[in-house]
Amino acid sequence: MSTSPKHSPPRRSLLSVPAINQRALDKVHGLNCDGVIFDLEDSVFPEKKAEARENLRRHFREAPLEGRETVIRINAPGSDFWIVDLDLILELKPDALLLPKVEGPQDIHEAAGVLAATSPGVRLWAMMETAGGVLNAAAIAAADARLDCLVLGLNDLRKETGVPPEPGRVHLVPWMMQVVLAARAHGLDVIDSVFNDFRDTEEFAVECAQGRAMGFDGKMLIHPAQIEAANRAFGPSDEEVTEAEAIINAFADPAAEGLNVINMDGKMVERLHLEQAERLMAKARQISERKMKA
Repeated sequence: MSTSPKHSPPRRSLLSVPAINQRALDKVHGLNCDGVIFDLEDSVFPEKKAEARENLRRHFREAPLEGRETVIRINAPGSDFWIVDLDLILELKPDALLLPKVEGPQDIHEAAGVLAATSPGVRLWAMMETAGGVLNAAAIAAADARLDCLVLGLNDLRKETGVPPEPGRVHLVPWMMQVVLAARAHGLDVIDSVFNDFRDTEEFAVECAQGRAMGFDGKMLIHPAQIEAANRAFGPSDEEVTEAEAIINAFADPAAEGLNVINMDGKMVERLHLEQAERLMAKARQISERKMKA
């Protein structure tokens, strides 16, 4: 049974920043991304993990990021760094903890149990980047009320399955849609995978458009140069805002009272379209308000 989507903040652009890179950490305040994923996992060598954690302690203490979501990607369950990374989450209390390489609901249960007593406000995000994780996507999405977002990780999935990088991600589309369906069935947001060549702006725009058409809410990014294109692709366009306003106004007309379906300029419009319009306008308002505060 599907669940109504949550009214989450805009997640058009989620920039991954290696926690070991102090220069990159210093620059995040001036960037127009919707959120920052501070990475302790793949981008940090094992011998640098402790230094990366200290960088985050200092960053959250001295220069906390305001007005955007803060997410920390920790190391995988069962790794040598799992416990110390969880301790860091309990200390810093970011908006969300991103679990990598989630294989099944047990990974979500374990992390949620650690957070339950001391960090009620920290949400869980799950990286869907293994064959097992994709096959278990529905069970993962249903695992815990604290789970808020699924994030697709195609680099690891390609490596595990042997699917090569191809234009249009043609052989990956069925698995991508499986993750989207699992997220939507349980009212979660879902974020598209990174695009590796940040210099190829044309192909990046094509991939963003594909992700939007597939139902993704935004994209995980590897470079600040990708932010504006992602914001455009996954944000409401002027035309979409105009159409949403028209639908809301049409249903607000006294003549539409009690009707589940109305005729609007020769098109059948249902109340489900009204709900979609209201969600789109809520997102547009949030984006506008953040621009005004910037």
